[in-house]
Amino acid sequence: MHCKDVAIREVDAELTEEGIAALMRDWTAYRRAEYLVLRNGDDLAVVRLIRPEGGELFSKVESYEIVSLPEDTVYEEIPDADVLNVPTLARVQMMHPGKSVVVKGMFSHVSFVCSMEPLRLRIVDSIPPEPMKLGVLARLALASGYIEKPVVIEELIIDMADRIPEVDTEAVMFPCAVSGLKADRPYYFLDSAPELKHDVTLIGCHLSERIFRTLYGYAPKLLNVCPADHMPDDGVKTLTKCCKVKTGHIIDGRRASVPWGATVPEVVDAINDLFSDQ
Repeated sequence: MHCKDVAIREVDAELTEEGIAALMRDWTAYRRAEYLVLRNGDDLAVVRLIRPEGGELFSKVESYEIVSLPEDTVYEEIPDADVLNVPTLARVQMMHPGKSVVVKGMFSHVSFVCSMEPLRLRIVDSIPPEPMKLGVLARLALASGYIEKPVVIEELIIDMADRIPEVDTEAVMFPCAVSGLKADRPYYFLDSAPELKHDVTLIGCHLSERIFRTLYGYAPKLLNVCPADHMPDDGVKTLTKCCKVKTGHIIDGRRASVPWGATVPEVVDAINDLFSDQ
């Protein structure tokens, strides 16, 4: 809801049904204002205004509906929050389930959120690099303004370093040196195509395994960290990266996959497609 549609007024009246009724008897409002946030000290109430269509710049309120009284209304100041962004408001709503939340955000804009049901999106990706790249892209996508559903994300992180204790060979191999991964035994990086002096276990994905077979002529022991193979099948809508996706995205039921080198626009499209039925 745009903040131009939400008026805010400090009042002396007690914010009860009776007090608000007394205020509304002679209340006039700007013709764009659809909601009114009333404030008396630390008490807040939210009211929906009903007025004639069109007419003067300011007009008398014909009737009103109380959205929430002080016991069900809270206030948050979040300086970096875009109060016009639906996913942002969904996160704010999650902070206070069942409440109306009046929020002051960027540029001192004020709006409120009430009765919003957040939509869960699970992000599955591997690290390093850190932070999880797809998680960063998803947050940028939600902040872009091109996703108008109340989507909130949760992360399922596959940490390659956590798999090292499972290695039972002399050495371990990681996909690339940029990862900065190390081990307590000899270790190699596949992207360097090194000469192997030890029996190794590859911690990587199926593409890494194919590259290894091409370089060395045999299949290595593999500890699979492919995000696409670690998506729980529990009905939660899920986004991941997949090297089989070259551009755009692919939808498979409640799962969406984007390229390994996905861009923010591709992630925006994937999320919108994934939630197109809601």
